[in-house]
This record gives sequence, structure tokens and C-alpha cells, in this order.
Amino acid sequence: MPTVPGLIEANFLGLDPRIRDASETYVLEDPDLPLMVFGPLGLLRPGPVLELEGLRVPLPRAGDLIAEKLLTDRTDEKGARDLLVVAGMLIAATPADLDELIHVAAGLSAESRHAICSALTVLSLMEGRAGMPDPAPVREMVTHLLSRMEAMP
Repeated sequence: MPTVPGLIEANFLGLDPRIRDASETYVLEDPDLPLMVFGPLGLLRPGPVLELEGLRVPLPRAGDLIAEKLLTDRTDEKGARDLLVVAGMLIAATPADLDELIHVAAGLSAESRHAICSALTVLSLMEGRAGMPDPAPVREMVTHLLSRMEAMP
């Protein structure tokens, strides 16, 4: 997390679409840049490309990224920040993004769907934090998402 105003946090991702299990994690050995590979990152598919001051930044699909953020098991401050990022994404999400999230979840194991529901439940109970998206406006949306997820076979 940047400590200087005006900077953003950048994450460099190497995707392994072969893994889907949230618990599957491994180290990609590389002499220059070893990376941790997390199972939920395999859910990410290419989405829109954002152009910022001449720099093209490829983004993942919103539904995929929401699912990844809800599935990746993080604790303490990083976990809380990730859930508040989900709140911000839900505020900006279109109905198609939410349908995509449900579609992604439908393709996961029952255990992974339960993990998504658990994370959404925690998000619905969170208080706001300075400098982060406010979770209060998305509580009704979270309730709706939970009912859609719980209706899955």
C-alpha cells in the first residue's frame, strides 16, 4: 500500500488458468523474479484496456476480479482492504458484472462458493475506513448476491 499521497498500489500478476482451487498456491521459481501463484488468480480473464496518459493498462473482467478478491484468503489489514475494494467495485458494477460474478461462482466448487458467501457476509458487517470505499451503500446488493449464490445447486 503506498504511503505517499498520489501513488497507487500496483500488482504484477502471472496467471495460471489451469488452477481454480482457492487453496492451490505455489512458488514460480525464477532467478530474477520469483512469484507466488494463487489459485483464484486463474479466474481472471482479460477485460477492458484502460488508457492513462498514453499508457495502456489491461484490466481483468469485473466479475472475475470481484470473485478473486472474495476468494483469496488474506488476513488482518490486507484482508480488510481487499473487502473494501470489493465494496468499491460493487458500487461501480453493472448488472452484467454481477451476472458475471454469479456465473463465475456457479463454476466453482461448493467450498469455494461458500468462501465467497462468507467473504460477502463479512463485507456486509464491516465499518468504513478512511480513504477506502464505504461498504454501507452495497449492503443491499450484497444481500441480493448472497441470495443468488445460496440458490445455486
